[in-house]
Amino acid sequence: MAVMIRKPYAYSKIDKEDPEEVIHRRAQFLIYKVLQQAETRRRPLNLRIRIRKLKVKIGRRLKKLRKSMLLSISAARVCVYKQVFSQLKTCKTLFGCGEGAVGASLPALFT
Repeated sequence: MAVMIRKPYAYSKIDKEDPEEVIHRRAQFLIYKVLQQAETRRRPLNLRIRIRKLKVKIGRRLKKLRKSMLLSISAARVCVYKQVFSQLKTCKTLFGCGEGAVGASLPALFT
């Protein structure tokens, strides 16, 4: 009497597989692969969105910086103009030029 000793969790050999099962397993594998590819494609989109938001944030900061620089430059320009005109007035009073002769005589002094 031959007794077959079967180990638990032992593999059994299958002679032939059912063709429908093979097709079903292959379809499941392809679905799994497509889902994996879809997941990997979503990640760069999130990255693109983050990069765009970062670009917008940097653009806003640069715009703000440019406006503040223009404001400070115009304020500095006004200060320089005030100083130059005050110097011209002192030169005018020192040299005793008349009001009409300021434009004609002062450029000759600075050349």
